[in-house]
Amino acid sequence: MFGASLAIALPGWAQPAEPAAYLAPVVAELVREWPKNRTVTIVCHGHSVPAGYFKTPVVDPFGSYPHLLHRALKERFPFAVINVIVTAIGGENSVKGAARFERDVLPLRPDVVLIDYALNDRGPGLAAARTAWVSMIEKAQAAGAKVILLTPTPDMRVKLAGPADPLRQHAAQVRQLAHDHRTALVDSLACFDAEVQRGARPDDLMSQGNHPNARGHALVATALAEWFPATPANR
Repeated sequence: MFGASLAIALPGWAQPAEPAAYLAPVVAELVREWPKNRTVTIVCHGHSVPAGYFKTPVVDPFGSYPHLLHRALKERFPFAVINVIVTAIGGENSVKGAARFERDVLPLRPDVVLIDYALNDRGPGLAAARTAWVSMIEKAQAAGAKVILLTPTPDMRVKLAGPADPLRQHAAQVRQLAHDHRTALVDSLACFDAEVQRGARPDDLMSQGNHPNARGHALVATALAEWFPATPANR
């Protein structure tokens, strides 16, 4: 299903941003103690996966990666006030997400914006998706937010045999966008590939064909948390 080689899942591009430094300004806020601290806002924009859909119609936001990331960051940064806001909508693609970005995301004044639409972008296609992603990236960066792009989590209903598969094409496009715009990148699809290569079955990671289960969400949350490195003071 999605056990293709990491040579396909991880192209030979340089890391789009430096994990140890990209979110350094955000981490600096996360380690501040009261009364010098402030609320740090992370917005998760996307489709059904960040919205918390497991086996449709069940929605489990507390098992999804935005909540798991929130918990991980609170364990790592005990003095921080962190607001993780999910603006994701089930079934939505990036074209629709970009159309409401200024209304639903920017007014929240996010410090960090996560964008996760590639799973549903096979509908509008690569060109329309690229335009939408670029629009959201540039608007977030203009507002002073750091951006983390996510490649898609798998879809067990299709065979991900190689780079010509549409889902892998969208994953490659997201990687290229992260490189071009110097954003952070969480390569969710590569994380799932690597887990399968370590011996997991696809069913071990998915609650249904196109939605991860708790273990799958944990893979994404762990990769996200790596972009928020602990400082010596709070290790």
